[in-house]
Amino acid sequence: MREFQRIKRLPPYVFNIVRELLIEARRRGEDIIDFGMGNPDQPTPDFIVKKLIEKAGASQNHRYSASKGIPNLRLAITNWYKRNFDVELNPETEAIATIGSKEGISHLSLAIIGSGDIVLVPTPTYPIHNYAVIIANGDVVQVPMNKEGDFFENLLKAFKSHWPHPKILIINFPHNPTTVCVDYDFFEKVIEFAREHNVIVVHDFAYADLVFDGYKAPSMLQVPGAKEVGVELFSLSKSYNMPGWRVGFAVGNSEIIGALARIKSYLDYGMFQPIQIASIIALNSKRDCVNKIVETYRTRRDLLVNGLNQAGWQIEKPKATMFVWAEIPDNFKKMGSLEFSKFLLKEAKVVVSPGIGFGEGGDHYVRFALVENEHRTRQAIRGIKNILK
Repeated sequence: MREFQRIKRLPPYVFNIVRELLIEARRRGEDIIDFGMGNPDQPTPDFIVKKLIEKAGASQNHRYSASKGIPNLRLAITNWYKRNFDVELNPETEAIATIGSKEGISHLSLAIIGSGDIVLVPTPTYPIHNYAVIIANGDVVQVPMNKEGDFFENLLKAFKSHWPHPKILIINFPHNPTTVCVDYDFFEKVIEFAREHNVIVVHDFAYADLVFDGYKAPSMLQVPGAKEVGVELFSLSKSYNMPGWRVGFAVGNSEIIGALARIKSYLDYGMFQPIQIASIIALNSKRDCVNKIVETYRTRRDLLVNGLNQAGWQIEKPKATMFVWAEIPDNFKKMGSLEFSKFLLKEAKVVVSPGIGFGEGGDHYVRFALVENEHRTRQAIRGIKNILK
């Protein structure tokens, strides 16, 4: 067997274990309710799809596009930031289209991380935040994110305890999977820390729009000086129900955006141009479609959390994201999240993501993605209620 050093550094993908059990169960004819992957189930709004179809018929759009995004898409991105966060950005130097935020984070890591560079990453966290660093041959230092401690204090402690000091900080608020939210003051502290210690900040802002109960997620770039040290990434996957379209972008520090643009110029020719044009229509639209999508997730959140609470599984309602981060009931906690997830699949016919797949600190939790309709969610609650008895 050949050995590939970069591949050897990647751990087994825990979520595949539960996914394979799900596939096997469905092959046996079992009706499984799947809250595992954060894969939006609703269609992309009609006006976006119609624009794609219209532009796909134009032969000039069939050629290679631009790896950093066509000019009008970058302009739509910067206008979106101005409209939503009152942040001024230069579409030529401070914005770049990416093939989803996952690709953006991965290629950005290749652009700015060298062998042995130390990167601070929360734990638990969305897996690519760790794996992108590992693929780039960097070293991850995990910063605990839990209800017992203050994340910023944990961040300072981790930074001071490593030499050479970490070069980069990757954060994600509203947070996947824990649904933790922060306010403007948090970003003020992060930017002050980053400027003082010459740390690059990469903020994954994928759930900016999926907020509830009056909460508004701040952009890191609203803080004066943020563009000196960092970039922010966003994805149209959740806000506009466009996961399969693979559209995202990065904005912020021109030097960092330039490095990403240069890497991408070697690796891709950009998205199919009709997709970019349809994305312009999405970003320039009124928020009606986004508000409708957010309301769907709020309704599902309330139904799931209220139902689980009534069934005896006490969970707090998240203020944001399309997830519910649920601490495993005490009677089952010793199983760990992977075995508990297998148990839910077998006995309740419900799939969730095991918390251990998101890193240390996640093993007492499972994550529900709000991707099942209300009927299926009620069915899942009944199955879970039966096993909790």
